[in-house]
Amino acid sequence: MATRKRLSPEESRLAALEAARALLIEAGPQAVTLKAVAARVGRTHANLLHHFGSAAGLQRDLARHLAETVCATIVDAVRASRAGLGSPREVVDLAFDAFDKEGAGALASWMILTGNEDALTPIVETIHDLVDEIAPEEAAHGATPLQVHEETLALVLMAMGDALIGSALAKSLGLPATAARDRAERMLVSSIAELVTQG
Repeated sequence: MATRKRLSPEESRLAALEAARALLIEAGPQAVTLKAVAARVGRTHANLLHHFGSAAGLQRDLARHLAETVCATIVDAVRASRAGLGSPREVVDLAFDAFDKEGAGALASWMILTGNEDALTPIVETIHDLVDEIAPEEAAHGATPLQVHEETLALVLMAMGDALIGSALAKSLGLPATAARDRAERMLVSSIAELVTQG
């Protein structure tokens, strides 16, 4: 009989979050249950209850995990863009993919619809931390904190909206599927150009 590897509490929690992320991408937010995640990682329902407290707790921690993972990547992309090693489009694509392909938009909507009052708190807090981290660097390039906050707000709202109804809406308006991403890219390029002109 094979013995199960003993994981530290943090390793066990991370394995559960990665399994929940995979379920979210494969089958949608309704599939992210304690039972399904427990089966995926070979743990008991009670073990996951110990780590997350409830299905709502699991979903909240998954939202935070997704936001932290994606925001770390976005910070790297913003820095690369500023150094001339990346582009505003890469930043846009990372944000839009987080809400669409990574399932953050569907998860946030599902949590709100199912009455999880804390649904957006981890996402909002993580994005706020991201802005606080990059704002001083952007200030060195001439951006004001207000500009960084406004651009972040616009980008996140566009990415969230696109994940939820972007494809259908773009199609109905006779626009390409990438229309919202294209618009977000133009917004960032225009903002960068404005800062260069002012500087």
